[in-house]
Amino acid sequence: MDIGSITPALDTLSAYDADSSVSPVSLAYAVSTELLSQQLDMTQEMGAAMIQMMERSVTPELGGTIDVYI
Repeated sequence: MDIGSITPALDTLSAYDADSSVSPVSLAYAVSTELLSQQLDMTQEMGAAMIQMMERSVTPELGGTIDVYI
């Protein structure tokens, strides 16, 4: 996971006010839920990319040779 993808989690953390009624436990829960959601999205994207890669490799010899008859 790159640094830019944790921005929503950092926004949640920066919105936390120490004097607010939000408990540190609920803040930790919100941040971890956001990070888990991002990880799930990334895993789904990687799965879709792997499926595409596997579909392309079904006939790897296709287009590798040219049959010419005279």
